[in-house]
Parts: sequence; structure tokens; C-alpha cells
Amino acid sequence: MSVDEVNRSLAQRASRTKGRATFHFGFDLRSGPLEDARQYLPFLNYLSRATGYDFKLRFTSKSSSIIDDLGTGKVHFAAVGAVSFIKAHEKYGAVHMVRGKNKQGGSEYRSAFVVLPDSRFENLQHIKGASVAFGSRTSTQGHLIPRITLARHGIELNDLTSYEFAGSHRSCVNSVLKRAFDVCGMQDTMALELASRGLVRVLHMSGYYPSSGIASNKDVSLEVIETVKRALLDFDPLDRDKKGLYDWQRTEMPNGFGRSDSTDYAELRSWLIRLGLLESKTVSPRREKQE
Repeated sequence: MSVDEVNRSLAQRASRTKGRATFHFGFDLRSGPLEDARQYLPFLNYLSRATGYDFKLRFTSKSSSIIDDLGTGKVHFAAVGAVSFIKAHEKYGAVHMVRGKNKQGGSEYRSAFVVLPDSRFENLQHIKGASVAFGSRTSTQGHLIPRITLARHGIELNDLTSYEFAGSHRSCVNSVLKRAFDVCGMQDTMALELASRGLVRVLHMSGYYPSSGIASNKDVSLEVIETVKRALLDFDPLDRDKKGLYDWQRTEMPNGFGRSDSTDYAELRSWLIRLGLLESKTVSPRREKQE
């Protein structure tokens, strides 16, 4: 089933919902469309119960991006990484609501560079001349943080034999498993899981950066935003709300959500500009409510 067919099916289900406001929820692609949907649909069921609103999942088509979908209102809320949020905030004034908590309870994450267990590469300094796969161009853990890490080690893209954007963390690591590329820059939790199974070896772990979270379109009312934010902050995937969730521990918010605002991403925004990945054209956003 294509993305457009899935969206039409979801829209038909939404049209049958009566008496409740309906909001569409999008997401940055991570594992793959079907796997991501399995994780988000039970979570949206929780949001519907907790808020009294109706939430419907919307897939971003190949001709669009979650940045534009969120900014133009095709989706009202989205689970996005720092890069997607920064760009949506710059271009459209998107509002950041919460950041995901990692397994240790912090609102940070890392990126990992992985290779095959028998790879000749022993550390990051040795990968000049290697072929490197990244995730999506707009991925924080799959592109921006790996690029920052390379830059801090004096490695530029033209020092690599080749590089490509595989589109997701899963596709990135698959390109290494298939021996099409030497190295993959990817999400830390998935990398550590695969390494524990002996499928890959972690070559290098980056420093910590602000994690992914949930953002809203700037035209969503403050009342709705505050209601949804309360439900997000109250979400308990480890205990009370665990039932019905699907592999939530593999997401970038396995321990729920913590408070956040757009200023959390100032350092990453500076790196985007430095690496030539962002042209600053700030939209005047609606003032975010102070906690």
C-alpha cells in the first residue's frame, strides 16, 4: 500500500469520528513507515484518551517533507528531531512542546558510527577514505550529529571515498550489513541493540545533544497545545500507560517526555548554519507560554 493510499484510508476513518476535534499527527521517518506506524498508533490512542481529542496518523508523501507538512498544517502535531524542528521553526514558526526522555530519564541522545565486526577501521580518525552512509538529510542522529562529530575530528565530506543518504536509520545500517558502505552514522539506541547482537561494532559514540520531541503547527490554539502538552508530560510508558504500546522502548522517547522550548536547540542551529545546512529566515512565531 502506498503512502497516499494509507493517508486516504486514515482520512476515511477520521471522517467517521463524530463529536470530537480531530488532529493529524506526523513523524520523522526512523525505522521505516510500517514499523514507525506500529509504534505511533498505540501512542495516539493514548493521546486521544488523555485529551478527549481524536488523533490520526498521517504519513508524509515522498513529494513532501514533515517540515512542510507541519508548517503548512497538513499535520497539526509531529514527532520530529532537532533538525526538522529547527527548520520548521525558522520557515514556519512551528512551536516546540516537549522533548523525549531517554532510558536514563534525560532529554538527550547521541549518534553512533557503526561498522561490521570484521571491519578494518578501529577508530573515527581512520575513516578518511572510507564510504559512509547517513540516514535522512533532515535527520539529527542520522546526519547532523554525525557531521558535527566528523567536523570535530577534522573530517569533511570530501575526505570520504563516497557517502549517501539512505533515508532512515534502518536503511543506513542495512547498507553496512550488505557491505555497500563501510560506515553508518545512526541512532544510538538502535546501534547499541544491533551491537549487542553481534551484527555491528560501534566505532564511535558522539557527545550528547537535545533529543527529539513533539512540535505543533503555530496556528494550533494555545488551549489545545496546553491540553496536549499536559497529556504528553503525564505519559508513563514504563508503567501506567505501557499496555498496548508497541516496542516503545526502541523509540527516541522511551521514558516519556520532559519540558522543552525552542531555545534548547541553539547550539544545533548554529551547527546547521556552520555546515551550510540552514539559511536563517526566521518567521515571527507566536509567543510560547511560559511555564
